[in-house]
Amino acid sequence: MAPRVFWKGYLKLSLVTCRVTMTPAVSESAKVRFHNLNRKTHNRVLSQYVDAETGEAVEDDDQVKGYPKGEDEYVLFEDEEIEDVGLESTRTIDIETFVPTASIGWLWYDRPHYLAPDDEVSAEAFAVIREAMAKTRTAGIARLVMYRRERAVMLVPKDRGIVVWTLRYGDEVRDPEPYFENARDAKPDAKHLTMMKKLIEERTESWEPSLADDPVQERLLDIISERKKGKKTKKRAEQPAEERPSNVIDIMSALKKSLAAERSSRK
Repeated sequence: MAPRVFWKGYLKLSLVTCRVTMTPAVSESAKVRFHNLNRKTHNRVLSQYVDAETGEAVEDDDQVKGYPKGEDEYVLFEDEEIEDVGLESTRTIDIETFVPTASIGWLWYDRPHYLAPDDEVSAEAFAVIREAMAKTRTAGIARLVMYRRERAVMLVPKDRGIVVWTLRYGDEVRDPEPYFENARDAKPDAKHLTMMKKLIEERTESWEPSLADDPVQERLLDIISERKKGKKTKKRAEQPAEERPSNVIDIMSALKKSLAAERSSRK
């Protein structure tokens, strides 16, 4: 059963328009979540905003956004004022630009959403836009108000639908150069590179969602199941601390041992 649609609107390219629905492509609803409780009473502990000076609770209607302009001084904004700065329409994805799909680095990708036609009448126009992007290997760029903020979004065709990725803001993606100062520009030794490629080939397999399983989540569910049945859970034995590897000087020796270990484990 498909999850509930959280956004409805229009997909527009020049004079071609169709009704669409959008749903987040990822979900954390299955994650184990805990409530904060009073250890003595087992009642839930609630959080609330309080005045930093008086310590008194502040009701929602009395809260306002503020941007600091000096010590204890703020420029105040009402929610309506912040919303007015956004796009006039929050219900139309108007594609104005296309870029080669491969030209956008994955660091810019933020949240994925599934976009689909809202009805049979819209299906044809939707399919034309999707297939044209697929054939030209391009992604559509538009702007849209999502999660109460105006964002750049990228539309990428996928199967019978389109994935809408919200993109990170320009000031969120850091310049990598300062972090790669210690990386060498020199080419690696050809023999070392050949053996490393063999090591990678030994470990290469087809992608499966199980490769991204959450072992902590699975363990927590097991513990919850045991406690529901009234069973006590045993603490796992402490694992000895791993020794920090020293700098590997003899790369060839390390590669040979790694390959031998890989082949032995395969057998």
